Amino acid sequence: MNQDDIIIRAASPEDGAALLAIYAPYVQHTAITFEYAVPSLEEFTGRIAATLTKYPYLVAEHQGCPAGYAYTGPFSGRAAYDWSAETSLYIRRDCRRQGIGRKLYEALEAVSKAQHIVNLNACITCPDADDEYVTRNSVQFHAHMGYAMVGIFHSCGYKFSRWYHVAWMEKFLGDHPAVPEPVIPFPVLRPRLRRILNGQE
Repeated sequence: MNQDDIIIRAASPEDGAALLAIYAPYVQHTAITFEYAVPSLEEFTGRIAATLTKYPYLVAEHQGCPAGYAYTGPFSGRAAYDWSAETSLYIRRDCRRQGIGRKLYEALEAVSKAQHIVNLNACITCPDADDEYVTRNSVQFHAHMGYAMVGIFHSCGYKFSRWYHVAWMEKFLGDHPAVPEPVIPFPVLRPRLRRILNGQE
């Protein structure tokens, strides 16, 4: 897949069906997500809309079709955590290992910096050994993207009749100022998204 053919854009609720089609196999066949049941289209579309009120929800398109998506969300609901965000990433099964994840994460980082967010946090299923439901590829991907391991919660998730560990990894996007600037909601930045992704801001 030619990287120049991959276009990153903001998602909209109208993308719900296409993105749910990417997500559903992860629910049904993997322990990458701990959801047991595929959400309804209405619920999934609502999640997209809710995220976009403050955070980026980005789609990678290849030849006009969504090949993956990524978004951030609150690390916690408390005000003091406002400058931290949790990341999520899902790639269409036939488009993995083609650089789409890296491109989406780089875009998330650019937008998050523009928002004045300084910490990105990732919650990742972390098995002792690869199995048919999950591997350690996500941990390795995040390490390649500059995330550092913070810690592991042991045997805290139960899916497919087995217990899984969860790792937390973090990446600092910049310094931690004595007085951070207020976080800018994504809708304010959205008209400038192309410039942000092109490094023009």
